[in-house]
Amino acid sequence: MDPVSSLSELLAEQKASSFIEIPGVLSRTFGQTTLSTTLPMSKLFSIYEVDLEVQRSIVPQNLSKLMDYIMLYLDHGQTIYFPGIILSARGAGEYDEAAQVYRLQAIEKLYVVDGQHRLAAFQRLMETLQSAMARAKDRREYDRMEEITDKMRKLYAFPMSTMIYLDINARQERQLFSDINKLPRKIGGNLAVLREQRRFYHVLASKLVESAPVMKRIPVDMFTERGKGPEYLFSYHLLIEILIGLFEGRLKSAARNNGYYFTDAEIEEHLKLASAYFEALLKYLPEPEKGELCWTENLQIALAMFFHEEVKKTGTFNKYALDYAVKILPHIDWNAIYSGDEKDRLPRRTRIMKAYQYVKEFYQEHHLFLIRDKEDVV
Repeated sequence: MDPVSSLSELLAEQKASSFIEIPGVLSRTFGQTTLSTTLPMSKLFSIYEVDLEVQRSIVPQNLSKLMDYIMLYLDHGQTIYFPGIILSARGAGEYDEAAQVYRLQAIEKLYVVDGQHRLAAFQRLMETLQSAMARAKDRREYDRMEEITDKMRKLYAFPMSTMIYLDINARQERQLFSDINKLPRKIGGNLAVLREQRRFYHVLASKLVESAPVMKRIPVDMFTERGKGPEYLFSYHLLIEILIGLFEGRLKSAARNNGYYFTDAEIEEHLKLASAYFEALLKYLPEPEKGELCWTENLQIALAMFFHEEVKKTGTFNKYALDYAVKILPHIDWNAIYSGDEKDRLPRRTRIMKAYQYVKEFYQEHHLFLIRDKEDVV
């Protein structure tokens, strides 16, 4: 008796059942036969399988972020983008060259090589929607049922680019997974944030540099991968940190409002306030130069956090409070903030908070004597 080399051969000996057809064109990728196609999530749900000997465990934080991202599409109709899914057939299925269709028996599965978290996020959301639908039916909430049905329809129909390796084994899958996730060098610095032009502060920073006249006096390096070019005062990444400090009074790592869903009106409103803030800095600080301590990275973030505290005392951004508070700037002795080599020795966060505390205490102690409402500076 001849040995059976694949599940397809075993199934071929039995009466054919229903097939899952995947249209696509064959090609060669890294010396292996591959099929490239675009599939709706409904079809992907029915054909993929996860081999835990190839894939790592799901990271809950990553899964949660992906689910939030997909909900932008379901709740608000925002366009979302995903890199393609890579699957491995392990010899399953047959390709019909005449019809340019790859056919799988209903029992056959394709194994995930890359895209486990993306698929899991869609799967988890579908399960969540199905549970919500069951509750809505029990309560006879017909409007809610219609809303959930629409979301499920959109989720099932979502198109995902897919590449299927037809003839690699589990060992080759593990190597491919490792190469995909470890060999490419991650980009950093400006480029890492510049490529994510969907978050609120990223979009705001880009618009500020592009359209605000005040930024012509404060050169911002938009494209250097790490650090900034010698001719620039700010990096793009630093500008985002300053904006978060100004509007939230937080460091970037603790930002709350740097999300994906916002309106054009919100961007325009914050754009005007940010422009006014930098105009005020230029009015009361020395000319922007690299040698000026007050224009250095840590001091700029500290100043933004301090002014946030002053302008938000009434609950909203009070431009008049900003106009008053910035008048303290010419009186600050910037060299008194750090002692000895603290400016270079202390951790970055500590340096920022030390500068913030110094400016805050100086303002509280001296602003009544140094600032008058009817004068700019005395």
